Amino acid sequence: MSKKIPGLLAVLAGSFVMAACSTPSTVTTNDGKTDYTADAPQTDTDDGFVRYEKDGHEVKVNKSDVKRIEEVN
Repeated sequence: MSKKIPGLLAVLAGSFVMAACSTPSTVTTNDGKTDYTADAPQTDTDDGFVRYEKDGHEVKVNKSDVKRIEEVN
């Protein structure tokens, strides 16, 4: 019984960490288009693009075309 408790705690801690990694967001462009993403977009790219995944495909939008990125609660 005492060996199961640390294992259970490790599984629970891992679950909380995985849940915290997912940050649903919306990306709104200057032309009014809004995309919903399961995870926060990557904005620190060196090539000037905002990257995110939508419907299993990577989407790249020029940073200057992005009006706002908001976290969905």
